Amino acid sequence: MVRQMAEIARSLGRVEEREYGALDGLCEAACRQMRERLRPGVKPEDCGQCFVLAGAWMALAGLEVSRAVGQAERFTAGDMSVQAGDAGRRADRLRRQAENLMVGWLRDEKFMFCGVDGV
Repeated sequence: MVRQMAEIARSLGRVEEREYGALDGLCEAACRQMRERLRPGVKPEDCGQCFVLAGAWMALAGLEVSRAVGQAERFTAGDMSVQAGDAGRRADRLRRQAENLMVGWLRDEKFMFCGVDGV
């Protein structure tokens, strides 16, 4: 299953050969995280290809974040300005996309109080 995730992630994202090792590790982590979040009694196989695709998106989100390490968020010198801080937003979109795909199989981890007066 992890191998399938990595293959799909490579086809969906612009993954360079030097990033394959990191991507494989991220796919393993995504697989483990999603297994832990499945509703009781649900197995990854019950989710069909959605589990594999969602894991690939989560791995790509992790890869986006790792690529951004050391990149300038904003830099200005006189009239010149450099800004490269979009990786966090792209990673969040990929994670949300993965969670939306798996919504029927994942435990609801959102928490809120309804009808409780604050202090």
